[in-house]
Amino acid sequence: MRGNLFAVAVDLVILTVRGAALHVLLVRRGVPPFEGALALPGGFVLPREDLIDAATRELATETGVAVEGHHLEQLASYADPGRDPRGRVLTVGHLAFVPELPLPTADTDAAANAWYPAADVGELAFDHERILADGVERARAKLEYTTLAASFCPPEFTVAQLRGIYEAAWGTPLDPRNFQRKVTSTPGFLVPTARTVSGGRGRPAQLFRRGPATMLHPPMLRGDP
Repeated sequence: MRGNLFAVAVDLVILTVRGAALHVLLVRRGVPPFEGALALPGGFVLPREDLIDAATRELATETGVAVEGHHLEQLASYADPGRDPRGRVLTVGHLAFVPELPLPTADTDAAANAWYPAADVGELAFDHERILADGVERARAKLEYTTLAASFCPPEFTVAQLRGIYEAAWGTPLDPRNFQRKVTSTPGFLVPTARTVSGGRGRPAQLFRRGPATMLHPPMLRGDP
């Protein structure tokens, strides 16, 4: 990486909802630079390797996590000249926001890997704080105009369970009545079942399943009252 030469890398923002919070998959680097620091999974693109293959390989190699069957999308390119102390490295960020991901494992380059609450992540290696922030914003926006949130729920779920996914991802409480009205009136989002579940005091809650829609019309905007 001397002169006008530069390397191409990939970095991955892998997000899921665990418990009641949005979590991100991070590795603790086992080699320089930034040895011992937390970072996003990623690495250099090999010769004759395209970006998506490099992203999939690095994720599996560094963490043991696979996202087959889920969408791994390009997020943005990052090319600040000083982002990597080893030389000029352009990286392409990738995003996956998917449910039911397993606990990660570690390889020789990553000392320890784990899921971390995205809101509590501190300083990261390289410019990964910026890449993570972009990934979190993209994931939050996807919940505004798609039915992705329902994929984090069980096959049959209550409106309160669905609201919990939005609250975890957006990091803010939502008005239960307004939320109920929006999701039950959006065509194709939820399909009512004939089943209910008791939540303790009060009337039993109705169970729903995911409807056929993939896009929300109108969208579920975060700024709505």
